Amino acid sequence: MAQVSVLGGGSWGTALAIVLDRNGHDVVVWVRNEETAKELNQTHELKSKLPGVQIPDRIRFTADLKEAVSRKAMIVMAVPSTASRSTAQKIAQYLPAGQLIVTVAKGIEEDTLMLQTDIIESEIPDADVAVLSGPSHAEEVSRFLPTTVVAGAKTRKTAEIIQGFFMNEVFRVYTSPDLLGIELGGSLKNVIALAAGMSDGLGYGDNTKAALITRGIAEMGRLAAAMGAKSETLGGLSGIGDLIVTCASRHSRNRRAGMLIGQGYSMQEAMDEVQMVVEGVYSAKAAAVLAQKYHVDMPIITQVNQVLFGGQTAKSAVHELMMRDKKDENEADGWQ
Repeated sequence: MAQVSVLGGGSWGTALAIVLDRNGHDVVVWVRNEETAKELNQTHELKSKLPGVQIPDRIRFTADLKEAVSRKAMIVMAVPSTASRSTAQKIAQYLPAGQLIVTVAKGIEEDTLMLQTDIIESEIPDADVAVLSGPSHAEEVSRFLPTTVVAGAKTRKTAEIIQGFFMNEVFRVYTSPDLLGIELGGSLKNVIALAAGMSDGLGYGDNTKAALITRGIAEMGRLAAAMGAKSETLGGLSGIGDLIVTCASRHSRNRRAGMLIGQGYSMQEAMDEVQMVVEGVYSAKAAAVLAQKYHVDMPIITQVNQVLFGGQTAKSAVHELMMRDKKDENEADGWQ
């Protein structure tokens, strides 16, 4: 049994805490508010986000950040991606050199274009920072439905340590050295899922959804390759796997926000209705900047930005995508 901390008591952080508890670890979950911690310790239910899920009594909730992170074998960063930097700044003073930190947030920082591991390393340079990602909705993980993810780390040893912490008969963990590919897949798929949701909100069908997923993974792969990630990673769990589940699932907050926008809601109205952080909105601008920086054509990402920030309607965005210049499906293809 190991002492483990999960920072962030939302649906994903709580679900992972339940997995870690199932594996016999001593788990403490940090939440921002003392009243929230008190309520969770009394009720052992996160009724607003995981209704019907009973949180084991062994899992403790606290609003004391120092207590949460001190002397822990592993710290899981499950705060929203927009809070990763501020949280890392706050915990840095309490951590020993070499502290294992696993980020499970997905997003690109708009101002710096940094991914989550980069953000944490910039604030805690001597930490051992890794990532856990894949098609894994909290609503299903917390109910022990079979789920498969990938742990990315700089060394095999660290990746296998994370694998050992999390893996059990219903939560399978693979390992990978490609942190960049894992994080790009996890971040960019949220933007594509917004587009898929807009399609659903407009009343379009399965053909449209399949096109968005397929062309979306092509865009993600082009950018990832230009930035130095491995194409196999984008074809794996944190790429096509996470993209499929986020574009299709009723649990997907990005898809739901996109649906509302497709139905005529503004971006802010959609986010308010979802009542959870919609990571794709925060990653969309950064993705577009990265596309320009690396000279990569990303038409879906471009149109999502136009809808979110440029005043374009979702229906007009689909028209723009459909009426682009004629092209080959794969640029590398050649005629005999």
